[in-house]
Amino acid sequence: MEKAKVYFTREITPENVIKMYEALGRKLPGKVAVKVHSGEEGNQNYLHPEFMKPMVEHINGTIVECNTAYEGERDTTEKHQKLMEKHGWSKCFDVDIMDAEGDDKVLEIPNGKIIKKNYVGKNIDHYDSMLVLSHFKGHPMGGYGGALKQLSIGVASGHGKSYIHCIGKEDGTFEDMFKVEQLKFLEAMADAASSVAKYFGENIAYINIMCNLSVDCDCCAVAEDPCMKDIGILASLDPVAIDQACIDLVKKSDDEGKAHFLERVESRHGTHTIDVAEELGIGSKEYELIEL
Repeated sequence: MEKAKVYFTREITPENVIKMYEALGRKLPGKVAVKVHSGEEGNQNYLHPEFMKPMVEHINGTIVECNTAYEGERDTTEKHQKLMEKHGWSKCFDVDIMDAEGDDKVLEIPNGKIIKKNYVGKNIDHYDSMLVLSHFKGHPMGGYGGALKQLSIGVASGHGKSYIHCIGKEDGTFEDMFKVEQLKFLEAMADAASSVAKYFGENIAYINIMCNLSVDCDCCAVAEDPCMKDIGILASLDPVAIDQACIDLVKKSDDEGKAHFLERVESRHGTHTIDVAEELGIGSKEYELIEL
């Protein structure tokens, strides 16, 4: 079986984001959703819209986000829209909060390990394809955040995020999100990621940008500063391969800060999400890294 191709460049520039996308050899068709992390109010590490602008314009994309399941400046549509304006997203692009109003769209997951359905923003139906444009970094609960987290928690509606965190509990509370068995939570994330990957089929591509490598996610209002030097930009048509490649690049780094970063990943069993996503058939951990 042919290994998944993961393209890599060490130089992080807006122009190289486009170069990595072009290397994939697949033009995303029709109306393109570009899934980014808008950044919580107070976070200093998220990637700003000015950096993303050339790539988004290159594919004439629409920035898409969904509301959060925790209190902050993104847990209601009104607050989220204001933050998108404050952070500059709305000034640079068309922005769609996909679960802004109305019922969620339900994606079935018949082979799901933990959850059998995924609640996503209903506006996903407005798009023919998706570019998952991720800032790779650590995460307080998932261990790390990359393409698979963007596919799962990122595309899930506010209710859907709670449903994943509470491993399928419909009326889960904020407190419940922190009481579940960790491995089951990671498996539920992989389930949700598989449903979005299968929804778009071949009309989806992934770019991970390995910079501002904090152990904390862009969802943290108070986040640690980066603990490692920037590594580069990766692109793939395989969400499992691209996340595995990022983890491997951290492990191979000679940066002294990698021990702190990997402690966050390993203490949360973060790579279990990658393992389960492979089992669910949406990608492979066997990849060829092609440096450009």
